[in-house]
Amino acid sequence: MANSGFQLLGYFLALGGWIGIISTTVLPQWKQSSYAGDAIIMAVGLYEGLWMSCASQSTGQVQCKIFDSLLSLDIHIQTCRALMVISVLMGFIGIIVSVVGMKCTRVGDNNPATKGKIAVAGGGLFLLAGLCTLVSVSWYATQVSVHFFDPNTPLNARYEFGSALFIGWAAACLTILGGSFLCCSCANEARGGQQYYRQSQPSTAREAELLSETSFPD
Repeated sequence: MANSGFQLLGYFLALGGWIGIISTTVLPQWKQSSYAGDAIIMAVGLYEGLWMSCASQSTGQVQCKIFDSLLSLDIHIQTCRALMVISVLMGFIGIIVSVVGMKCTRVGDNNPATKGKIAVAGGGLFLLAGLCTLVSVSWYATQVSVHFFDPNTPLNARYEFGSALFIGWAAACLTILGGSFLCCSCANEARGGQQYYRQSQPSTAREAELLSETSFPD
């Protein structure tokens, strides 16, 4: 029962992380215009994400423009796009596989060993999804930092970390933690089953010996 609760905890953590990955992918606030130093505070705030760039005016009006060309984008944006899409897909597959493999469900094979292996596979997919998200968000943040501290970058053209990056880091940690819980719970269950089997062997042999002595007395 404890393993079932551990699996459920890992599953819901990974599910929350996957929802955060989707939010990070679609949000345009991966970087935002900076007003640090002597930068002139403008009435328009600039935001940029993986798919579009937006301009927010002081009146509250927001205008966004989707990137027209894929090949004209910087290589890190293209790579981060691919990694985030892969993360979303692997997380979706991990959700389905984990549901089949958890002990509390009656979906698929009822063999505990088989369900444990399936749950480990789902946890592994969550781990990979979290790692892809972590790499994507960290790489993008590194590029923002490099351009911010570059002396050749004009003050009014510098960007800082957007809210989507922090959501991405949190989502990656939740997904990795949930996938680890799924993998560890199934590993503990497999070790417990092997230990029980080894402990039951001497008693079985003793029962067979007693039966033989009873059937064939001296």
